[in-house]
Amino acid sequence: MGLHLSVEFTGGTLIEVNYAQAANLEQIRAGLGKAGYNDTTVQNFGSSRDVMIRLPLKADQNTAKIGEAVMSALDAEAPGATLRRVEFVGPQVGKELAENGALALLLVIIGIVIYLALRFEWRFSVSAIIANLHDVIIILGFFAFFQWEFSLSVLAAVLAVLGYSVNESVVVFDRVRETFKKVRGLTTPQVLDHAITSTISRTIITHGSTQLMVLSMLLFGGETLYYFALALTIGICFGIYSSVLVASPLVMWLGVSRGNFVKPKKQIEGANDDGAVV
Repeated sequence: MGLHLSVEFTGGTLIEVNYAQAANLEQIRAGLGKAGYNDTTVQNFGSSRDVMIRLPLKADQNTAKIGEAVMSALDAEAPGATLRRVEFVGPQVGKELAENGALALLLVIIGIVIYLALRFEWRFSVSAIIANLHDVIIILGFFAFFQWEFSLSVLAAVLAVLGYSVNESVVVFDRVRETFKKVRGLTTPQVLDHAITSTISRTIITHGSTQLMVLSMLLFGGETLYYFALALTIGICFGIYSSVLVASPLVMWLGVSRGNFVKPKKQIEGANDDGAVV
């Protein structure tokens, strides 16, 4: 089934129109739907009077006359529109955008791996990136299963979730490292349990306050921000789960221990021998 990609990735037609007053986006969508343009994206840009319409690429579509057809549909249902620009985005451009988006995702993952490997230890780096990829796969799975539109804004949300999730993992890992250095005699499971327990209140407050903001976008942001906020909501919810129940067990499974952070003290040979001359 795969992802339901937007016009930016598949190619199509971009139409910009302008109204003398604030445009009624729902009325515009209704007019386009009656004309047979059901799978369209309608959103404001610049101001509430400027509207961008994205139409997907169709095999039997006459791209030369599509601007006229759209304007006729708007005049029938949402009159007063002035055509500003009609631009055709070919499949090759969409393919390049898809490749650039995948490259951006790959570079973010590599950057996270390098950062965690330098700041902590390779075991933390591997655990965090697996947990973060787990979040990304779940987001993509939701969008593929329900056939929600996957656009550039959703890709931006996926990248934001990657950074947000790794921040939560860093907080837990930093507490693990601190506990290993300061407290002796604890086993690795005890250290991980202490780290998770001591940071859980911060996790709830941080994720809760962020989710309130995202929820406001989801409910009141309109169709333009809906899927962006939906991807963030899924990522935040599963980010809590992955940082605690995926990243931490992976660290333990990879064999992290106190010896990875505390170097044994070197003894000077013969320093404690009787008769030693200093």
